[in-house]
Amino acid sequence: MASPRLRRVVARHPEVQLVHLTAETRAGEPYGEVFPNVRGLVPHHTETLDPARLADADVVVLALPNGAAMTLVPQLPPTVKVVDLGADFRFADARTYERWYGRPHTAEALLAEAAYGLPELHRARIRRARIVGNPGCYPTAALLAAAPFLQQGLVRAEGIVVDAKSGVSGAGRSAGPRTHFSEVNENVQPYSTPGHRHTGELEEQVRALAGAGTVTFTPHLVPMTRGILATVYLQPTRALTQAEADEVLHEAYRGEPFVRVLPAPALPQTKATLGSNFCDVAVRVDGRTGWVVAFAAIDNLVKGAAGQAVQNLNLLCGFPEALGLRAPGLFP
Repeated sequence: MASPRLRRVVARHPEVQLVHLTAETRAGEPYGEVFPNVRGLVPHHTETLDPARLADADVVVLALPNGAAMTLVPQLPPTVKVVDLGADFRFADARTYERWYGRPHTAEALLAEAAYGLPELHRARIRRARIVGNPGCYPTAALLAAAPFLQQGLVRAEGIVVDAKSGVSGAGRSAGPRTHFSEVNENVQPYSTPGHRHTGELEEQVRALAGAGTVTFTPHLVPMTRGILATVYLQPTRALTQAEADEVLHEAYRGEPFVRVLPAPALPQTKATLGSNFCDVAVRVDGRTGWVVAFAAIDNLVKGAAGQAVQNLNLLCGFPEALGLRAPGLFP
């Protein structure tokens, strides 16, 4: 577990003790040198990843490249629970994973022990699981915006359009032409479309909710560090009023600890969720065309990654779901 956001969240958690902190490319270094924002707060040195040494852990949280977890997890004792921030255990169907990630799934037998880690949709299954596939950041936002309407059959599952914008941190720390300051600054660009890998994840979840479905997904890179704003275009199965659409969201997320349904005329904005595990949602019905337009904003590194991983850890361990996570965003 070398993710600095994950380590920052865990540091506030009263029931979690860090046992191992691995970092393959920076092994043996003080963690505060790898990520200077935790200097003086995290005394650990990083270590190489050795599955045998992880046997003393209750839960292993993996933030590894796609393909690594399905090699590692079979080497862990069956008593060790796992939260995987990669894609290896997000899919119920190994063939779907293979189609979108271009490699065979070598731990297919373990998929029966895994749950898709979006608590607002799969809380009961997560509690029973041994392995949680933490959702991708884009699917987290898009599904939380659209799921209530799909669950009630109020919108068509075919022809869903997801338009999403993300900050540069979603690309990780590795340098590339698309993430150079001179190319990102004052620039907005779509990428990996059609065929972004998160499309497969979105479609599998849409089909689980509605029995069928297709998604056209276009991500955009915007010149900010972190945050995702997803706009989801949905065709209604019958005419909906704005009041009805608002009530669908309120009813779906009443009592949810991390989904905030915004009152009109407010719409989600990334700044309001920055640094927090909250997802802000809203909906607008276009009275002229009849389309339902659902919105969601998250911090891609918290609700879209590390915060949701801890939310899933809490469910796996029987802790209160919000433990260590209830904190406001950083605004302005």
